[in-house]
Amino acid sequence: MIVSIGGILVQSDVLSAVIEANGIGYFVSVPLGVSCKLPPIGSEIKLHTHAIYREDRQELYGFFTREERDFFKLIVEKVSGVGPRSALNIMSKLSLPLLRDAIASGDAEILAKCHGIGKKTAERMIMELSHRDISAVVAKTSASNFQSRDMQSGNITDAIAALVSLGYKASDAERAVSNAIPRLGENPTADAIIRAALSS
Repeated sequence: MIVSIGGILVQSDVLSAVIEANGIGYFVSVPLGVSCKLPPIGSEIKLHTHAIYREDRQELYGFFTREERDFFKLIVEKVSGVGPRSALNIMSKLSLPLLRDAIASGDAEILAKCHGIGKKTAERMIMELSHRDISAVVAKTSASNFQSRDMQSGNITDAIAALVSLGYKASDAERAVSNAIPRLGENPTADAIIRAALSS
């Protein structure tokens, strides 16, 4: 089982990174909270990973912290009907403290706002995880840091959606936003991201 990967970042996109380790390039799917904080191409990087093996391929999902990785694994393995893509969407939209609080309080409405997660799935997620000690998985990290990450992730999503509405293909919109982010300051607004993406 591959639980972490360290190497050189050779490629990045809105929801993925390619890390070269010992001459092998590994494609790693990542949530927005990770992709928007990736270092420049050519930098050393380490991600905590969860590997999912299928008959025809192996998929790697990467996170900056073990807690994020472990929560992703918990969702995928314990919540019926939620696959890795849906789990990645959930973690792109909401921080771990917000997810923990939503599950503990039974707030299906906020979970249902995640792309691909309807009300029934949100309710099932609460039912199947509420009896577990989520706090043991989720690190107590500064709330302000997570709020900042949530805001930026939401702005990235809004920027991509705006470009698609302007006629961009989804893949082209993601690429334009991904290229624009490094040129902007910390926590750029959706408007700033859109302007930078259109000027690239």
